[in-house]
Amino acid sequence: MQIGLIGLGKMGGNMVERLRRGGHEVVGYDPHVETRTVASLDELVQALAAPRVIWVMVPSGDPTRSTVQELAARLQAGDVVIEGGNSRYTDDRVHAAFLAERGIGYVDAGVSGGVWGLDNGYALMVGGQAEDVAKVQPVFDTLKPEGDAGFVHAGPVGAGHFAKMVHNGIEYGLMQAYAEGYELLAATDVVHDVPGVLKSWTQGTVIRSWLLDLLVLALDADPELAQITGWVADSGEGRWTLDEAINNSVPMPVIAAALFARFGSRQQESPAMKAVAALRQQFGGHAVRAVATDEAETPA
Repeated sequence: MQIGLIGLGKMGGNMVERLRRGGHEVVGYDPHVETRTVASLDELVQALAAPRVIWVMVPSGDPTRSTVQELAARLQAGDVVIEGGNSRYTDDRVHAAFLAERGIGYVDAGVSGGVWGLDNGYALMVGGQAEDVAKVQPVFDTLKPEGDAGFVHAGPVGAGHFAKMVHNGIEYGLMQAYAEGYELLAATDVVHDVPGVLKSWTQGTVIRSWLLDLLVLALDADPELAQITGWVADSGEGRWTLDEAINNSVPMPVIAAALFARFGSRQQESPAMKAVAALRQQFGGHAVRAVATDEAETPA
């Protein structure tokens, strides 16, 4: 089928290639990428036959909001917009209502697969009305991995991105667990081959996973991870997951700890830990390290 795709970055560009390999005609647009098919949104809409299907694959928040608004002014009743970024599910409901006033369908698609999706396929979690999902099902069938799994119509508008939000929250916890295990292995003199231990876990163990495989690949390239710093960003979905956990009284201590660990990674000096050091000094006379000399001092 014919589809337009806005946003030709790392994932969007690979999605275009996978769709074309699957026999679809893809018209791509991205003002920052030279490989685009057309030079503007107007040209994109004009290049597609009605009823049109356009996949938006730009960063969540204002970039997505503005793109949806611009498309609304150009599309016609019967067209469908697929939003494939990691938008908050509440934004999806706003987008869908806005487009519905013009007779335009809306499907939110949580997409997982990263840079490996071109060859492995993308796990897809979608939300929307059944008739809108059905219109674009051939696209989902091509993008998803081979086999019966990898795609789900999770529910109404917002359900796809809600599912992807929880997926990413779980990802935070899994990555943190692997990272803490790695640090303990590296901190002891008992284990001499830390990368080898991690690699041994990739077969036959209950903790094997694709994330573990990727950590092994990273250690193969840089056995002591000396080429990178420990500064870790967060996309926002871990925060949203915890917001929803609070709203629904669901305990999520692992995901919360993983998110807070990322916050801690961005602090050159932790004000909280400075306060802890000061308190230990005050009540017990415990040693602290001065800023200037970084040497231990014992209070008089």
